[in-house]
Amino acid sequence: MYKNCYKNKKVIVTGNTGFKGAWLTIWLVKLGAKVIGISKDIPTEPSIFQELKLNDKIEHYFENICNLEKVKEIIVKTKPDYIFNLAAQPIVSKSYKEPIETFNTNVLGTLNILESLKFLTNKCKVIMITSDKCYHNVEQIWGYKENDELGGLDPYSASKAAAELVIRAYVHSYFNKSDSNIKIVSVRAGNVIGGGDWALNRIVPDCIKAWVSNHPVSIRNPNSTRPWQHVLEPLSGYLRVGQLMNDDKMMFKNGEPYNFGPNSDQNYTVLELLKQIKVDFKATEIKKYFNIDSNSSFHEAGLLKLNCDKALFQLQWKPVLDFKQTAFFTSKWYDNYYNKEIDLYDFTNNQIDEYHELAKIKSISWAI
Repeated sequence: MYKNCYKNKKVIVTGNTGFKGAWLTIWLVKLGAKVIGISKDIPTEPSIFQELKLNDKIEHYFENICNLEKVKEIIVKTKPDYIFNLAAQPIVSKSYKEPIETFNTNVLGTLNILESLKFLTNKCKVIMITSDKCYHNVEQIWGYKENDELGGLDPYSASKAAAELVIRAYVHSYFNKSDSNIKIVSVRAGNVIGGGDWALNRIVPDCIKAWVSNHPVSIRNPNSTRPWQHVLEPLSGYLRVGQLMNDDKMMFKNGEPYNFGPNSDQNYTVLELLKQIKVDFKATEIKKYFNIDSNSSFHEAGLLKLNCDKALFQLQWKPVLDFKQTAFFTSKWYDNYYNKEIDLYDFTNNQIDEYHELAKIKSISWAI
């Protein structure tokens, strides 16, 4: 798996105490990497980072990426081989209430990582994680390609589009030479679900917390469609990018963006997702499992799709799980969390192994 390219490598993961960051940390530890985490706090309660005791398995710094001097100090001191920047304010609804924090974290934080790279003397591959919401979304029925217009009608989306512009400017201005030690790629994915997500105002955590309390979950837009994908799908893409950045034959263009999402026929509505999650979530016997809340105070897109052909053809990456498998992986993690059938760290690793085996069956390049 990934041909041992991460074994014994120093890998910084920012935002490693969050949902996606914790899953990436687990996978990198499994691959033999020496993980260095940077995050400002434990963002949720419960916390997947704490539940899996990841602090015992990595080197960790509680620092805010908005603090340039601290970020630069850690990066220069540790001399990482890779950086995966996942630190973000990731919640659309929160971005309306706290726009300054959203722009500071998502734009200034990105800027601080890039500025710190100017002081590195070793070779480093940098994967900057933004979002599918960086595109100017006019709710077109075909998926957005990497060269489509950037934009955003809410503070979160605009901050991610701005982060992309910052990445592009720094690559062009400081890391544009063919012999640059710093290689940078930006990656875009969204609507990620999976076990261990406890963030507020996200559909799956909201469901789980409501259902285990024997209450129906309130949903705002049941007919909105999203490219739902399990957390392991984009992470496999991020790791694949990092793997191929070592291959001189690939001739990566610095600053190259890539989309990672499900197959184009896998856009399902919020209501369809709820129904499928409920099928496999056995920790509750609730009958009425949702209410529709029509009092949403902020704009949400009704349709969002990505075109991932570039990742398929250039990286030989493609998604592994279909919609039902995505929901099943998610439900079973939460079931195990509440029923405590298997040690949670072992169960999480088992899901990575199962995902790997399914990828091998499909002859996906990174898995072989």
